Amino acid sequence: MASSEEKQAQPFVDIFNEDEAEKSFLLSKPTCLIIFGKPGSGKKTLARRLAQIWKCIFIEALEVIQTNIQEKTEYGLKCQELLFKGQSVSEELVIEMILKKIESPQVTHFGYVLSGFPSLSEEYMTVSQQVEKIKNLKLKPDFLINIKCSDYDLCQRISGQRQHPDSGQVYQRNQWDPNTIEKHKKKKGQQEEDHEEEEDEELEEEQTEEDPLKKSEFLHQLVQRPEDFLENAEKRVGKYKDIMLHPLEDLMAEQDCERLIEVDGNQQPDDLLVAKNVAYVASDKNYICCSCRFNKQGELLRVLSSYQRIAHRYRWRRSRWGKACPVALKKGDIVMGNPDLAVSFLGKMYILSSLEALRAFMSNPRPYLLPPMPLPPCKVLVFGPPFSGRTTICNLIAHKYKGKV
Repeated sequence: MASSEEKQAQPFVDIFNEDEAEKSFLLSKPTCLIIFGKPGSGKKTLARRLAQIWKCIFIEALEVIQTNIQEKTEYGLKCQELLFKGQSVSEELVIEMILKKIESPQVTHFGYVLSGFPSLSEEYMTVSQQVEKIKNLKLKPDFLINIKCSDYDLCQRISGQRQHPDSGQVYQRNQWDPNTIEKHKKKKGQQEEDHEEEEDEELEEEQTEEDPLKKSEFLHQLVQRPEDFLENAEKRVGKYKDIMLHPLEDLMAEQDCERLIEVDGNQQPDDLLVAKNVAYVASDKNYICCSCRFNKQGELLRVLSSYQRIAHRYRWRRSRWGKACPVALKKGDIVMGNPDLAVSFLGKMYILSSLEALRAFMSNPRPYLLPPMPLPPCKVLVFGPPFSGRTTICNLIAHKYKGKV
């Protein structure tokens, strides 16, 4: 009789441990994606859109080079020096920057969307060696997205691209070709009712005045890049099929079929994002660290009580760090945080002490929250006469309590 009463009472017991759940998430691996496809199939565009939705780090060769130059890192200074001399950035340096970016603390927390790797250039590493690098990554890709498109459709699309020399913006054929635009308007007009057509004409007239693409002067400025010539596009696609296709097919064959996603390259990027498979990936977002700055310490709880709640009827709470800065605690110092530098993460508030601590915490909060944090630091001073064993005692204490001498 007692056992049946215990079974009935069991469903009303909270079996979930919040601390264990938070620890499990902090130890978990962030979701990582890699996108494959023929040259010009839209890998970079799709990767950038997924990174924006997913709130993860977009990694691509040109993006990595520009980021290093802007941040004036060691790699960035090397790239800048080569570019000033009129030389191209070597493939070896680009691959080093990509691998370094994947191992960065920011990517360790947010995950990545990788595009353009492996590359067709084999001056430093063959495609097979680049694929082996992907297999041996510490943060291996969880999902492989393959953009499929026929050779004919892809070459026609590439050859129809035009670039504006001043802005560097690339436009597709349906954006600059008057004949294609007119056909699109006719198809759209047949599907709509008369009164909707009138409203669209008024809107189009207004857009014509604002959109530079509608101006004949702007259209005459567009140029075709050498790599977009039809014969060059066909050579690039042929080189992809000869060099890269087989190693990538072997890599995709080893992947779990549930984590291999193939999409139609003829669709627009926005249409791909709402497709069933890609939407399945994007629905499993990583928890991110949100910056929520406040002017007065007393307003923290009141403002957060109705701001960006992670679930319905869920209230923000103070963390067990209280007002102490978690980044300073990790370094062994107890420093009270600045209320103007408050952030929210996993439903709790953390108050940082400086802008440097804020940037470090925002890039990857996991090292500052995992146990034994927030253990207050204990500082021990060992002194005595010469040759009394001070160094030995210090080393033993540091080894026992995982401290530093």
